[in-house]
Amino acid sequence: MPAMANPTLILVLAFLISALLLPAHGGNHLRRGDSLSVERTSDILLSSNGVFAFGFYNLSSTVFTISVWFAASADRTVAWTANRDRPVHGVGSKVTLRKDGSLVLSDYDGTAVWQTNSTSAAAAAAELTDDGNLVVRGEDGRVLWQSFDYPTDTLLPTQPVTATARLTTTDVLHPTSFYSLRFDDRYVLSLVYDGPDISNIYWPDPDASSWVNYRISYNASRRGVLNHAGLFLASDNTTFVASDWGVAGVKRRLTLDHDGNLRLYSLSDADGSWSVSWTAFPRPCDIHGLCGWNGLCVYTPQPACSCPPGYEPVDSGDSGKGCRPAFNFTFCSGQLKMDFAKLPQTDFWGSDLNLLSSLSVDECKKKCLELCNCVAFEYKDDATDCYLKSALFNGKTSPGYLGTVYIKLPASLVAEPSQSSPSPDHATVLACDAASPAGIERTRVLSFPAASPNIGNTSWRYYYGFLSAFFAVELCFIAFGWWFTARSRPAPSEKWASEEGYKVVTDHFRSFTYSELRKATRNFKDVIGHGRYGSVYKGVLAADSRAVAVKRLKGTTPQQREDEFQTEVAVIGRINHMNLVSIRGVCSERSNRRLLVYEYVQNGSLATSLFGAKETTQTLSWHQRYTIAIGVAKALAYLHHECLDWIIHCDVKPENILLDEDYQPKISDFGLAKLQHRQDLDAPGSFRVVRGTRGYMAPEWLSSLPITEKVDVYSYGVVLLELVRGARMAPDLAAANDSAVGETEIATRLLLQRLRGGDQSWVTGFVDPRLNGSFVHSQAVLMLEVAASCLEKERNQRPSMNDVVHKLLASDKKDEFIRNRNRNRNRNRNRNRSCRLSDGDGDGDGDVQVLSDSD
Repeated sequence: MPAMANPTLILVLAFLISALLLPAHGGNHLRRGDSLSVERTSDILLSSNGVFAFGFYNLSSTVFTISVWFAASADRTVAWTANRDRPVHGVGSKVTLRKDGSLVLSDYDGTAVWQTNSTSAAAAAAELTDDGNLVVRGEDGRVLWQSFDYPTDTLLPTQPVTATARLTTTDVLHPTSFYSLRFDDRYVLSLVYDGPDISNIYWPDPDASSWVNYRISYNASRRGVLNHAGLFLASDNTTFVASDWGVAGVKRRLTLDHDGNLRLYSLSDADGSWSVSWTAFPRPCDIHGLCGWNGLCVYTPQPACSCPPGYEPVDSGDSGKGCRPAFNFTFCSGQLKMDFAKLPQTDFWGSDLNLLSSLSVDECKKKCLELCNCVAFEYKDDATDCYLKSALFNGKTSPGYLGTVYIKLPASLVAEPSQSSPSPDHATVLACDAASPAGIERTRVLSFPAASPNIGNTSWRYYYGFLSAFFAVELCFIAFGWWFTARSRPAPSEKWASEEGYKVVTDHFRSFTYSELRKATRNFKDVIGHGRYGSVYKGVLAADSRAVAVKRLKGTTPQQREDEFQTEVAVIGRINHMNLVSIRGVCSERSNRRLLVYEYVQNGSLATSLFGAKETTQTLSWHQRYTIAIGVAKALAYLHHECLDWIIHCDVKPENILLDEDYQPKISDFGLAKLQHRQDLDAPGSFRVVRGTRGYMAPEWLSSLPITEKVDVYSYGVVLLELVRGARMAPDLAAANDSAVGETEIATRLLLQRLRGGDQSWVTGFVDPRLNGSFVHSQAVLMLEVAASCLEKERNQRPSMNDVVHKLLASDKKDEFIRNRNRNRNRNRNRNRSCRLSDGDGDGDGDVQVLSDSD
């Protein structure tokens, strides 16, 4: 009897596991009329061999794509994505095979984000094949649409690259990666840097002919395919094989990675990890555009991005943005004496103004100094060739290279000869290493996977296969026990969101140490503000002497795990808008040492400019106020409708609107409501704890209604009124209580009555008297009308921030047109009054006579 227990238990276990893994819609098919929901992690299609899965793939906790991924890989490697440029929200999104035969992905509001062109009454089902191909089939089995025709950055075995199907790398997570694998104009399969400013081929060797590269130009077809054995063959004779070529049963993928390198990967059955079995570039610095404009790829000995002398990184968190000059380009002004910095064994491929042969170095320098658009030249000693450069791109320094680059700089910036080479100790950093010794700058070492060695004796594979089979039953028992004990752990989607969020943090902005920020803020002495989420200190970073604002967060609790914190910071870090304060980095050392580093905004808050003491603040002009109103509306519209994650600010007020040196508005503290109080979320779109500031809070904060983006619309309405009035709507804000909301409602009703009355003479008395009547009446009336609509008690009657932006911009353009028309009329009137065209001397040449007013 005990001998029968094990088989019985195994059968029960197999049933439970299959029940857990199979999607709600059954196996690998999605029938017509059925949907997959983003809110149900079980809603996936699984290929019949268990290798591939299709469903919603989370980039962060609330940002999803619809993708095909390797279910057998440890990191759920994505093979194909439908909407990588337009992710959807984690609430309400779904993908549906409609009755008309089209597969449609819709966002939370029902907007169709992506859909197939398979509209046909004969469409029967969507299927995920064992090859990883998502197929929409007709009732007769005919393929109406397939994902293999629209690859993203990966080719699977049997999936072709063709004249129309190419690999590309640019997506929302890698906005500065502009690489593609495609057939060029000569029908040669090529790796191309397809940037916004320049496009050039870097594989095969662009300096060699097709014959030297063993390629066939202008072949009759354009097609390349990787087979299951690991052999790739294209119509132009492009051929390569995996190092484990011929080994049966290996799962493979050919991926154009975001560093521009084409790699062939093999999946290990033992641990689900990937190994590189072939790569196009063993020396990654040969890849074009890897370090962006003016950037330089060096070996330290690992490949790293650096900046040449006189240049600084554009973004220390993204090497693809390259470097910019730390001086003004005034080469031909004559104001600065120019000289050259010498970079031995360096090449900047392309951007040649001219090739001059048989010149000395001094003659080449003279030629470059004579040309305003010459920024550098490359000199090859072996051939005495001089290449004048109009731009610096595709830079690399490698031992043994016979060229030397001379970069044109102001003479004051030219380093000593011993320091002119961008060596690891003197290279301009793209990302700082907190552990580096004081005074030493280091390059950011890029992450390039190394090719794995050749597969050894195949007998080892059989040996490991036998061991795997031997322990399979024991692993099943372990899995069964784990399933019962792990039900209290986070759902897989939450776990993966944390991992992906952490990757975003480390990839896109700096990680600071607590001691580094304490030193930058002089032990947190220079306080520039206090807020709901913590105090703000001014600091100066030691690395580049840049001024920053450091927010020391309060309110984080032990229940908020590190991975949750990193995930939410990742969301904030990826938000980028000209009217939002940008985040520079993060520090997280225990829950009581969590700080965010922001850009420093010079002119303080809108509250200071509007309500500060007259003797210490400058009165904002009407144009500045209207510009601020538009900028704040644009930022909120971006947070509500356009950014990757769905952000509700929850505390829009003048104190959280900062003004830069040009008095352009920048909203701060966005996203912190979710970051600080993640545990207070009952469900998406609702909060347990009342947020915001009395006087700016929407009525639903005091009711049990779910909180939506319309609370920000309400607060914006109050800010609009204060911009026009120049004073608080609730004068004693600190002492305001629940009645402040009611007072605002009364003021809104009175405002609506006045606006509908037709008599607008009262508007002049409502506008800030400090303007002395210098304002645009139509704009003031519009701002009051918009404010009244934003302050509606019923949230569904309030406009969206997109609607607000359109109204304000339409009025701004209309007034600008009227101003330009009146200006032109006055100019023409004056011209007609002061000049006349005549032929005073009778020669027929039409002399112009200048007349006085008396004439």
